[in-house]
Amino acid sequence: MSSEGPDAEAARRDVRVLMGKKGHAVDNARAVVARLGDAFAAGHLQRTAALDQYIADLMRALDQEGGQKLGGKSAEASRFILRAIDRELERA
Repeated sequence: MSSEGPDAEAARRDVRVLMGKKGHAVDNARAVVARLGDAFAAGHLQRTAALDQYIADLMRALDQEGGQKLGGKSAEASRFILRAIDRELERA
């Protein structure tokens, strides 16, 4: 069962705004993860197994070693995973 109410709708809207924001996909992905974390902690959205998996995959794509700059493949992976998160948001 998905979360309902104004707080859940606001969280979904915020996440989608962050996904569509102009800027680097990696930065947008980090902002999405932070907003989802806040929504989960506040109880505005429920975690789903799929959403947890997408977030874990996204975090792997955003992992950087030794101060390396993320780009290319990380940005492409981030965009792909963010689309999956967008589809799963209605179940959260």
